[in-house]
Amino acid sequence: QGSKLEIPLWLAKGLHDSKRRIISVELPKIYKEAWRTVFNADANVVDLHKMGPYYYGFGSQLLNFDNPENPDIAQTILQASTFISRFRRIMDSSQNAYNEDTSVLVARLDELERALFQAGQKGLNDFQCWEKGQASQITASSLVQNYGKRKFTDMDG
Repeated sequence: QGSKLEIPLWLAKGLHDSKRRIISVELPKIYKEAWRTVFNADANVVDLHKMGPYYYGFGSQLLNFDNPENPDIAQTILQASTFISRFRRIMDSSQNAYNEDTSVLVARLDELERALFQAGQKGLNDFQCWEKGQASQITASSLVQNYGKRKFTDMDG
C-alpha cells in the first residue's frame, strides 16, 4: 500500500475498480493543470511527439479512471485549445508543402496528427496529378461508394 509503480495502461484498466479501490491512477504530467495552461495559451508550441506520441488516444483512455480533473482533460484534448487549433495548422501545412521535405513539419506531431498530415498530403498530391493530366480517371471516394451501398441495402429491407 502506498507504493508507486509505472504499469501499462491495459493493466491499470484491468485493476481499476471504483468499488474496491485496488489502485489509484496519477495523471502523467502532460495532462496536469500546468500543461493544460500551456495548451490553452498556445497549443501549437508544444512538441506532442516528444511528450507522448499518442497524446490524444492515451488522454481519452485516462478518462476511464475516476479523476476529478477528467472534465478539464477532456476539454483540453478535444476542444479548441488543443486539437482544433493544431488541426488548422496541420492541414494548412499539408496543403502548402508540395514536393518539400516535411520531416520538420511532422516531427512535433502526435501520431493522430501525423496521419491527418499524411491524408492532407495525399489529397494534395492526387490533386496535383489530376491537374497535370497524370490521373487516368476520376473515381468516387470510398466513403461515397460505401454510403451508396448502405443506402441501397437499407431500401431492400
